[in-house]
Amino acid sequence: MKNRIVRGVAGSFILISLLLAVYVNINWLWFTAFVGANLFQSSLTKWCLLEDILKKFGIKE
Repeated sequence: MKNRIVRGVAGSFILISLLLAVYVNINWLWFTAFVGANLFQSSLTKWCLLEDILKKFGIKE
């Protein structure tokens, strides 16, 4: 369950930031890069901040 939420949030952030980059300001692509870098980092370290936040809200695996 938690992995699906993390993937959904990351995908939503990427799509929203791409839309903002096209329609508002191209600098929103930095947010897209930030999300991508966090996904890459979590694949290497097996640690994800969003998972810790979801755990504090009581969402279980």
